[in-house]
Amino acid sequence: MVQAARSGKQNIAEGCMASGISKETEIKLIGVARARLEELLIDYQDFLRVRGLKLWDKNDPKILEIREIGRRKDRSYKSYLTYLEDPSEEVVANTIICLVHQTNYLLDQQLRRLEEQFIKEGGIREKMFNARLNERNKKKE
Repeated sequence: MVQAARSGKQNIAEGCMASGISKETEIKLIGVARARLEELLIDYQDFLRVRGLKLWDKNDPKILEIREIGRRKDRSYKSYLTYLEDPSEEVVANTIICLVHQTNYLLDQQLRRLEEQFIKEGGIREKMFNARLNERNKKKE
């Protein structure tokens, strides 16, 4: 669980750092991050199942409260502490599951935009090739 969470976070950071150099690398790393978070999601679902705890439905009142925190402008990690420090393993695990779902949704949106941008603008190799062609054409003229 810890490795999946850490790997997901690291791949998001690495993907964002690669964005200035290679959209292709950024897309790959964000995709890997998405896969790691899906692994984390399954781990937490297994955690609940093995302990006989309830997996909350996406429309459960507590889940709706947690989701609402994400819509606030003034939110931070501290906004979720009530849920993450709850003595109940069920509450903590379901909170993390909800947060992973929210993160996955945002990563899916980011991946769609990156892919659209890549299709419209191309990658760094394509841009460098076009720049070389333009330079050659200038020298010929």
